[in-house]
Amino acid sequence: MRRQANAKIIATLGPASTDADTVRALFDAGVDVFRLNFSHGTHEEHRRRFKTIREVERQTGRPIGILLDLQGPKLRLGTFANGPVQLQAGSVFRLDLSAQLGTAARAPLPHPEIFAAIKPGTELLLNDGRVRLHIHHCGADFAETEVRVGGELSDHKGVNVPGVVLPLSPLTAKDRKDLAYGLELGVDWVALSFVQRPEDIDELRALVGTRAAILAKLEKPSAIEYLDGIVARADAIMVARGDLGVELPPERVPSIQKKIIQACRRAGKPVVVATQMLESMIKAPVPTRAEASDVATAIYDSADAVMLSGETAVGEYPVEAVAIMKRIIMQVEQDSYYRKLLDASLSVPEPTTEDAICSALRTITHTLPIATIVAYTTSGYTSLRAARERPAAPILSLTSHLEVARRLALVWGVYPVHTVATEHVTEIVNQACAIASREGLARTGQAIVIAAGMPIGTAGTTNLLRIAWIEP
Repeated sequence: MRRQANAKIIATLGPASTDADTVRALFDAGVDVFRLNFSHGTHEEHRRRFKTIREVERQTGRPIGILLDLQGPKLRLGTFANGPVQLQAGSVFRLDLSAQLGTAARAPLPHPEIFAAIKPGTELLLNDGRVRLHIHHCGADFAETEVRVGGELSDHKGVNVPGVVLPLSPLTAKDRKDLAYGLELGVDWVALSFVQRPEDIDELRALVGTRAAILAKLEKPSAIEYLDGIVARADAIMVARGDLGVELPPERVPSIQKKIIQACRRAGKPVVVATQMLESMIKAPVPTRAEASDVATAIYDSADAVMLSGETAVGEYPVEAVAIMKRIIMQVEQDSYYRKLLDASLSVPEPTTEDAICSALRTITHTLPIATIVAYTTSGYTSLRAARERPAAPILSLTSHLEVARRLALVWGVYPVHTVATEHVTEIVNQACAIASREGLARTGQAIVIAAGMPIGTAGTTNLLRIAWIEP
């Protein structure tokens, strides 16, 4: 089941992709990580999907990552008295904490944290940015606004407050229940929505501990102001372009995407590009050419993974969407310009033994015809640092911890294998050669380069570099 692509694919499961045959087909088409979106579906539905993924993992013998995506706080209007209303540009519109049903002149906004953070001059975006309000006067329980961009409003439409850090935890009571359930199932990654500050990661980390890795979804402009701090504290980052595209002018999103990817590359943290990548394939069997270019751009930018949402969750062509995404990735990665971009974006190694070894790995793969890099890892750190270098050879990551192998399924260029631990250099070399050959990553007569730590099994001790040849 060797993947020919370095960048990974995340697919969201939903009503269109729940049965075992479809999940297996998605995996065969190129999915490395499956997303369980807890904004939709019941715990029992997610449990069945989880069990199906693990059965595919058992059938294929390849570690598969499972990502639990928490809903996060949803800021929404209350209910209107007589159905949808139409706001006209230039009119006055009031928002308040009153439970009284809304009209064309006012609406309930049951979020005191919004009123605590806004001030005159703040803009509010309603209904995914289709309606824009400018605040002239506000207090602890109300806001008087002018409608700058009119449009239709109806019950429970979303509210965005761009450029404002809200005094709000990213974890709701629902999220905490979902998190506990997902950790009990055994998910590998937890995606945190509505991240505004580095401290938001700490709040989730206190609950998760070491049971799963944390992926921070950047969908608020305020998160970009604290980008380096968030990247440092999270295990991976997602460029969540949906809400980010609502709160930022659309022309700014591409440059923000590149900025986030570059920050993750410097830190050696995996980065995922998501939202509307092949949106038209929810209904059509092929993507638009603009969508194909969008996926390709994320790969040229050196993203670790690209994600499908509605395309595989509710779309009519889930397997086809994965297949075309994989073809786009492979086409980009075969382009000589892609390798030039990778080399140009290389970051300076940090003054650590691990980075010295991994930097040498990259040099060796550019100097010798190395078939594959073999990275022995306990925590996954060696494989992450090797992937940061974007070497010319695939990274066969060998670990005795299955949960680590599953998490590494998200990482660029890494082919994770769960194996038994070894204690001696000779055993390491023999095992590396045997597995590289068995997995189709190297053939007889080809060279591999091995990175490991001595003593084996001790995290943070990468200190061995060895070149070996596959013997008959």
